[in-house]
Amino acid sequence: MDSLTLVAVVSIFAAGLTMAIGSIAPALGEGRALSQALLAIAQQPDEANAITRTLFVGMAMVESTGIYCLVIAMILLFANPYWNYLVARAGG
Repeated sequence: MDSLTLVAVVSIFAAGLTMAIGSIAPALGEGRALSQALLAIAQQPDEANAITRTLFVGMAMVESTGIYCLVIAMILLFANPYWNYLVARAGG
């Protein structure tokens, strides 16, 4: 196995691992936030607007972790600096 193939395999594996692990925590966090928000709305229906607004801001912050993992995976797959370096050294 030459170095170009090894870098390609490691990049694909790392991108998959990044998305697999990086999407678990945001999903669990969003589920917990939603359940707590629904519980709070059930206990205090008058504050539903404030709770919903805060919930959406919090969910956006939690989801940003998953989006960062997606960006890292895309970089590993399509803009890998090691790939360009090895292609330049191989003369291709």
